[in-house]
Amino acid sequence: MVDGVTDTETAILDAALAEVLAHGIRRTTASDIARRCGIARQTLYRYWPDAQAVFAALVTRELVAALPARKGESASLDELVELLVETAERVRRLPLVDRLRDTDPELFARYILDRLGTSQRAIHAETARRIGLGIRAGFVRDGDPQQLAAMVLLIAQSAVQSAPLVGEWLPAGAWRTELGRALRGYLAPDAEGGA
Repeated sequence: MVDGVTDTETAILDAALAEVLAHGIRRTTASDIARRCGIARQTLYRYWPDAQAVFAALVTRELVAALPARKGESASLDELVELLVETAERVRRLPLVDRLRDTDPELFARYILDRLGTSQRAIHAETARRIGLGIRAGFVRDGDPQQLAAMVLLIAQSAVQSAPLVGEWLPAGAWRTELGRALRGYLAPDAEGGA
């Protein structure tokens, strides 16, 4: 067991990921997941009430795994922005994100437009923590870390979600550069960012 997650839960989520990548969420059932995992469907129901709950746990696991492993402070605005861009890039490259965008756009849109999920809340909390440290160190502009983190989440989430749409104008390297500039301009102290 790692971080309160049993080996069986991990195996179920791994099986769910494989099924979703192969068939999309709408075409994946609890029976499909259990069969791929090599367990009875009733065993799956001991951990989650239905397939939708498995999918929610899967999305949370995959997105939270994209958060930076290092918990320490960034020493400068450059380091903080690089960390934020790197995290957005990891989310952007998740096979699950591509698959949801391609096969289940309504579900993808619901998590972007209609509700905050567990993963978004975790990403917001970690971003607010890091921004708060930057404010105290003087390299992030003054403001409420919760509010600044919310706007950073909106900027990054939009950039991740819409990256394929503007790929002809913003290939991967340019996407990273421009996202970094946008975040730097937003977070920089007034004298540095001109805000």
